[in-house]
This record gives sequence, C-alpha cells and structure tokens, in this order.
Amino acid sequence: MANSSTNGGSTRKARKPFELIAGNAALDLVNTLDWRFREEPPPEELLRDYDDLAYFSAQSGLISDALARRLIRNVSESKAAHVVVAVRELREAAALVLYAALDGDEVPGSAVASLERNFKRARDSQRLQKVAGKLDWEFSQGNSLPELPLWLLSLRAAELVTSDEMERVRACGNAECRWLFLDTSKNHTRRWCDMKICGNRMKARRFKAQHRG
Repeated sequence: MANSSTNGGSTRKARKPFELIAGNAALDLVNTLDWRFREEPPPEELLRDYDDLAYFSAQSGLISDALARRLIRNVSESKAAHVVVAVRELREAAALVLYAALDGDEVPGSAVASLERNFKRARDSQRLQKVAGKLDWEFSQGNSLPELPLWLLSLRAAELVTSDEMERVRACGNAECRWLFLDTSKNHTRRWCDMKICGNRMKARRFKAQHRG
C-alpha cells in the first residue's frame, strides 16, 4: 500500500508497494478502496494523491517508472487533485458494475454511463499512428499529460467489462474485504484475495468460533 506524500518533485517518503493481486489493472484499481465493505473502521483510501496514482500506474505496468516520476514532477497541484477525483469516480463506477455482475444485481445505468464517458474521452485523446513500422493507437498529445493514468485505466476498465474475462472475476471470501481478482486457478476455486492475508484471517476466525465457550 502507498504512503501519503506531496507533488511537485519535493522529498517523498518511501512508499510501500501496492498489493496487486487481481491479475488485471482495472480490478486492482477497484481494490484501492481497501476494506470497501467494512463498517468500522471505515474503508481505507489508498489513492490519496497524484503520486499514489502515478506509482500505482507504474506498478501495474501501464507506464514506466521514469514516466511516473515525470508526471509527478510536472503536474500542477490543482490538476493533480482533479485527476485523482476523476480516477476515484472511474473506480467507483467500475466497482458498481463489477459487484453487481458478481452478485446477480441489476447494473446501475449511471455507472455504465460513467464508464462509457471515461472510455470515450480516452479514445478521443488517441490517434492511429505509425509506431515502429506498424499502426497503433497513441495519445495525440504525447505521454506527458497528467490525465494519462486516467485514460489508460479507463481503457482497461472498458476492455474488461466487455470481455469474456468477466466470467473469471471473483471476489475475496472475506465479506469485509471482497477484493476483486481474476480466478486463473486450475479448478477455478480460488477464494481469497491473498491466502496470507484474508485466508489466514478467516481460518483464525472459524477456529475461534468453533472453540468459543
């Protein structure tokens, strides 16, 4: 998980890496609201500033470490705050769609509209260009715009929810956690976000319940 810091190239505290357990950047984005279903204490926000967002994007393989540092160095305080808010809104729209699909609930139209809006903005920022001898989608204004993490995550979210991989999306069996992940296990029986974390917690909880009294 990441630690808080300031923008603008100032000295930053060492950051603990994000726990990317999902196998998909869009799912890992949803998981950046930790303990989403916990009542007390409230859920924990892991995308606390633009630095967190840039480093999350780099750790997810969406951008390079060097580009993450450049984005942090060049973004203004107001723009950084705006982009972080937009990414959180994208995250919550994706969460509504994904958890509704998992739980068999009706997908909120507002969430679908939000995903569509973000996807269209990302696509509108791209142009088909010749790169290394072949055509590919590139962002028309280069890779140094502060919105780049938002656009890339929007594209990943839209790609996921319209793909067959939706059939493999699962939620952690810990009801307070419910981190999302792609179940790539051989028998499709994965239950926990991370066995070392929630799996052991739930085992300990069952053991106490069985031996209580």
